[in-house]
Amino acid sequence: MVVLIVERVTASVRGELTRWLIQPKTGVFVGRISARVRDRMWQRVVRQKRSGAALMVYSSDTEQGFSVRASGDTSKTMADFEGLILPKTPNRT
Repeated sequence: MVVLIVERVTASVRGELTRWLIQPKTGVFVGRISARVRDRMWQRVVRQKRSGAALMVYSSDTEQGFSVRASGDTSKTMADFEGLILPKTPNRT
């Protein structure tokens, strides 16, 4: 299972993602794809996101059962806390 969240990206990037994943909400994509397709899709999103941001959560053989990738200035960051991945809201003052 893959969940990909994009923020401030072009419509063409979102349109390209709909080829492989469904979009239940604007900027949120969900689906079941192979690791090869997932990795290539991530590379493409990172390359085309411009000033936007992307966060991908996917099934993995870890303690929590998933791994996280992030690129760009996302509204939340993921912090590794003794092997657990936890969301963190950055302080913006």
